[in-house]
Amino acid sequence: MKKLIKEKTDYLADMLAGMKIANDDIDIIADTVVVRKNKKTEGVAIVSGGGSGHEPAHAGYVTDGMLDAAVCGEIFTSPTPDKILSAIKAVDTGQGVLLIVKNYAGDVMNFEMAQDMAAMEDIEVATVIVKDDVAVEEPSQRRGVAGTVLAHKYAGYLAEQGTDLHSLQSRVQTFVDSVKSIGMALTPPMVPTTGQYGFDIDADEIELGIGIHGEKGLSKEPVQPVDTIVSHLLQPLLAEIETDDVIVMVNGMGGTPISELNIVTKYVSEYCEAKNLAVKHWLVGDYMTSLDMQGFSITLAPYSETVLTALTQTTASRYFN
Repeated sequence: MKKLIKEKTDYLADMLAGMKIANDDIDIIADTVVVRKNKKTEGVAIVSGGGSGHEPAHAGYVTDGMLDAAVCGEIFTSPTPDKILSAIKAVDTGQGVLLIVKNYAGDVMNFEMAQDMAAMEDIEVATVIVKDDVAVEEPSQRRGVAGTVLAHKYAGYLAEQGTDLHSLQSRVQTFVDSVKSIGMALTPPMVPTTGQYGFDIDADEIELGIGIHGEKGLSKEPVQPVDTIVSHLLQPLLAEIETDDVIVMVNGMGGTPISELNIVTKYVSEYCEAKNLAVKHWLVGDYMTSLDMQGFSITLAPYSETVLTALTQTTASRYFN
């Protein structure tokens, strides 16, 4: 295994230390919780998190107009309830905290426990669950993937507009329920803490419908031209979108060159145009990765002026544009 690490047991600690050196706007508390250095004094605070390995999610989105705190677990491992509670207590302004949680059993359970613990300390907390991965047929079991990032941005914008906790929860949940994603991989991620690949794949195969924790896809297919791959992914997405005006995210999985993401974007655009789908805004880059996996995901979100404003407002984040 060739990785730029010293000790695999120090992966998370070393990563966060480097982030703190490079970003004067954040602090690290409770060892694994990233918070805004200049805590806001009013409004609902936004907290998210999960296992590491998805950078820049989630810690990279701790900034004005997005997250107030991100709770970092070990690689592909949910953070513990006590760490989540530390984040809640650190950012609460007295007007409540909204948790944005990807739909994985460990994340849901641990964030729910932290919410109960916060209630015992008279901190009002509400939760939004992200289930945007259409590769999973049963809606209740769908995983939270790249659409989670759009939820961060939308929630952060609404919070800055003074939206109260319960209205914020309702509006963000309604929005994220309409966001749909699906991904593919050319290669699996190498998990540095285990030295193992997430799944096995031959050189002449691709995986369709992959998860972001090194899970194999729903099916293996022969290597195909990029336009064919785009068509395979967009068909199930368009089947669930109820509008002709959309926002599109082409998301890299960590090991894909930006040049190839731009090639993907060309063919996504052509497909959407052929289906009379109007793309009102594009987001192309690495937003929710899976370590060094080569591949990409496509996320479609329904367009509205409010959503577009939320996604394009000025933010200090170096990752979101």
